[in-house]
Amino acid sequence: MLEELKEKVYKANLQLVEYGLVVLTWGNVSAIDREKELVVIKPSGVPYDEMQADDMVVMDLNGNKVEGALNPSSDTPTHLELYRKFNGIGGIVHTHSSWACSWAQAGRDIPAYGTTHADFANGCVPCARGLTAEEVGIEYELNTGKVIVEEFEKRGIKPSECPAVLIHRHGPFTWGENPFKAVEHALVLEEIAKMASRTERIAAMGNYADIGIEQYLLDKHYQRKHGKHAYYGQGK
Repeated sequence: MLEELKEKVYKANLQLVEYGLVVLTWGNVSAIDREKELVVIKPSGVPYDEMQADDMVVMDLNGNKVEGALNPSSDTPTHLELYRKFNGIGGIVHTHSSWACSWAQAGRDIPAYGTTHADFANGCVPCARGLTAEEVGIEYELNTGKVIVEEFEKRGIKPSECPAVLIHRHGPFTWGENPFKAVEHALVLEEIAKMASRTERIAAMGNYADIGIEQYLLDKHYQRKHGKHAYYGQGK
């Protein structure tokens, strides 16, 4: 079942290792078949160098395992909630990449400091609130997904315009039209998190406060790559 999608999810998971976004088993990739309403996701706790495409687990959107000998990722309820609420996405990534996690642990949005960020997201990358003790105690992973959705709704952010989020004291989630695009976004997120950290450190050393990108420049870079009349690249 969904053998082609399993192969894609398997290869996308290996890209997390290739790009240095995970250590040990700290991360997962999933993808959805919207027509069948089925999700393929990495199995829980299996080392990347031991996985095979056949190990990927198939779940329905209600959290029932449809196929697979192994347990799905413990983060599966978070992925499923995002698929249910963010209709335009086709793949999701969760990592504990160090720079993005550092911002999440500090409870801070990643501000848009330059055009590299603007090419990625139409504004800051939000850090969603931490979960309450009750939310952690009961259906923790599901509530993580609900907090992400809550944050985007509260701020009026479109998931298509910011394909990433941080969870306070936890780490990043990214998404895209397919699992490979979601991995690409995880890689870009890690880079802009690193750049933002260095920008703040350099600015502090020089007592320089004017480090936010101008709105007109952010708009220009975001729109030329993602807008209706985008002209970056070779066309679609």
